[in-house]
Amino acid sequence: MNTVETSGLPVAVTVSPPGSPVTSSAESSDEEATDCGTQTNFTAAPPAVGKKTVLVTGGAGFIGSHVAEHLLNRGDDVIIVDEVNDYYDVRIKRRNLALLQNQWGPNRLRVYEGDCGDDKFITEVFETEKPRWVVHLAARAGVRPSIQDPFIYIHSNVEATTRLLELARTHGNENFVFASSSSVYGGSKNSLFSETDVVDFPVSPYAATKKACELIAYTYHHLYNLNIAGLRFFTVYGPRGRPDMAPFKFVDRVSRGVEIQRFGDGSSSRDYTYIDDIVEGVVRSLDRPLGYQIYNLGNGNPVSLRDFISIVEESTGRDAIVKVMPDQPGDVPRTAADISKARTLLGYQPKVPFREGIQRLAEWYRADYATLDDNDEEPEKARPGSATGADQKSSGMKASVSSVNIALGAHGEAGVIN
Repeated sequence: MNTVETSGLPVAVTVSPPGSPVTSSAESSDEEATDCGTQTNFTAAPPAVGKKTVLVTGGAGFIGSHVAEHLLNRGDDVIIVDEVNDYYDVRIKRRNLALLQNQWGPNRLRVYEGDCGDDKFITEVFETEKPRWVVHLAARAGVRPSIQDPFIYIHSNVEATTRLLELARTHGNENFVFASSSSVYGGSKNSLFSETDVVDFPVSPYAATKKACELIAYTYHHLYNLNIAGLRFFTVYGPRGRPDMAPFKFVDRVSRGVEIQRFGDGSSSRDYTYIDDIVEGVVRSLDRPLGYQIYNLGNGNPVSLRDFISIVEESTGRDAIVKVMPDQPGDVPRTAADISKARTLLGYQPKVPFREGIQRLAEWYRADYATLDDNDEEPEKARPGSATGADQKSSGMKASVSSVNIALGAHGEAGVIN
């Protein structure tokens, strides 16, 4: 049993290896029904208060830019590290950085462009900035691309995470939060995914790298007593979202009158989590160092494919062109995240219903994504040892135009469509 001090108040938690049950002395509850499902109200661990300097890797990306924005809004200083690769439309990432940089100057926000797996580069960032709080969201995502090139996933996910853990250990660290994935649940036939499930059978190199990161993180906790939280995200969507994810693709293709393929009768349901709810979970886990923990961050209220398409039609004002296809072998009718642990220890409670979230995504798509052009400029970026850098032009990469099969597999990352 470990006792962790947060704001001077001890919270007792049992720290166990990945996949083991976790108990907490903070556990007392009552339930109430809402439009986001059944809520359970717990007494969560109190947060570590005070201004922080937080390293956010992947800060140009979807989740990372929203987390950085939240931290800056509440008064923290943020250091962003991002290589701004072309896995998806680089112009979105450039605009994300510009949005942050235009609102907060270099005294509050510094941006370093480079690879977290580059030892010299990331070591210089730590030596310059000395961050004691880390939110590591940089990673190579996507199931199918990981099958085509597993080596870059080993480098970007496993090697980079290990380097960051080692630097956190040697430079001092209050809490290390990193992105795992619901993909670690693999081909599970369970309808409710829990952190206590055995996840020893990944079905893609991407999922394997995320499982490996959970294991190496536990090792660093065991050896050096680091506070570490691994977050298993369930299909995150919302403004500034990734174009390869199903919610973005639905909105994009229905808006443009492009056909989508629906497998089965549309009754299968999956868990989708709005970006604001994910950010709340990330920040709550950052503020509550509790030894080693793995948390599911989802909505817990699955949405059927039929309702999904209907809500997108309503939000875009367009009728979807749907080609009905046979059920896919091995597909399961319903999957959802068990978020009771995050509720218990973090006070995490998703608030944005799916209909409202898709409406916000569609509004952003019309107002911002449709106005992207190839002349969007890069914001100022920093190099290790300096607070500013040279302006450059964006790559002008075209928006994704890949074909879409609306086939939602057995876990949240099945929202990825290639």
